[in-house]
Amino acid sequence: MADTQVLDRTFRIIMSRLVETGRAPHYTDLAAELGCTVEEGRRALRALMSSGVQGWLHPGTDYIVSLAPLNNLPTQYRISVDGQQKWFAQ
Repeated sequence: MADTQVLDRTFRIIMSRLVETGRAPHYTDLAAELGCTVEEGRRALRALMSSGVQGWLHPGTDYIVSLAPLNNLPTQYRISVDGQQKWFAQ
């Protein structure tokens, strides 16, 4: 199990990017923001997704599909704020 502080930072980075841009970061982006190697960033992402959070990766990949309540892939559940529609819900 990864350090809970790393899991918390990883969650916050992903959620912040989803809120700001409507897109989840790649694990290479996570690594840069966490200040670690690319492989450590990938492990942090996998540890977060296996920790019980309501989120998942695309099967067989390290691509983020969803982190509750936001979805990285388009769904029929569109979210608009101040006339901008750049988010999707689970």
